[in-house]
Amino acid sequence: MKELMGKFKKAMAELSVKNPEEMKKFGEFVDTVMKNGKLDLKTKELICVGIAVALRCSYCIGIHTKNAFKAGATEDEIVEAGIVAVLMGGGPAYAYLTELIEAIEMVKEKT
Repeated sequence: MKELMGKFKKAMAELSVKNPEEMKKFGEFVDTVMKNGKLDLKTKELICVGIAVALRCSYCIGIHTKNAFKAGATEDEIVEAGIVAVLMGGGPAYAYLTELIEAIEMVKEKT
């Protein structure tokens, strides 16, 4: 997972140099969506974790697991969001709970 996240950060940095306007606009969109509104940031990050597992996006699992912890989610809440995602994503999403557990361990190692 650490290697994967390093690869992601490198790719995003390169894209920011080659496509600055697009990356800036996407970042602004993310910032707008993730502001506290009817749902707080923690809830939004847990939704993102669930969607990441259901869609089987390892990068997203890593990013949103870290962000969910930062927003105050507990390990149990993050795992439960992943399990709810299995309901929607079936067997392939179930397999990606492995990525979620790995992301949790990665974040916990850094704190």
